[in-house]
Amino acid sequence: MDERWQAIIAVGGFIQAEPEPVWEFIMRWGVNDCSDLRAAIATVLLEHLLEHHFDAYFPHVEKLARNDANFADTLSTCWAFGESKRPSNLTRLKALLKSLDGSTVT
Repeated sequence: MDERWQAIIAVGGFIQAEPEPVWEFIMRWGVNDCSDLRAAIATVLLEHLLEHHFDAYFPHVEKLARNDANFADTLSTCWAFGESKRPSNLTRLKALLKSLDGSTVT
């Protein structure tokens, strides 16, 4: 496995206990031009941050996705788990993605 992915997996270990520094990491790297890096951020960090802290972070995710095309792409590769799968949250997530480019979350 790529060392970058391994490092991101290590950061993911802090999602439940320390979500704010993880969100800051996501904001910094989720807008990067490298699609592989954005995929790692999406699948290892962002989808799991929303899985455990949807209400606290979705407004921030929405704002960044509306203002940065790379971050919108990062978000579009996330799957819904945990809190993201709750019907009202999933509706919000799908509506955001559709408004951005017609993508949907799985």
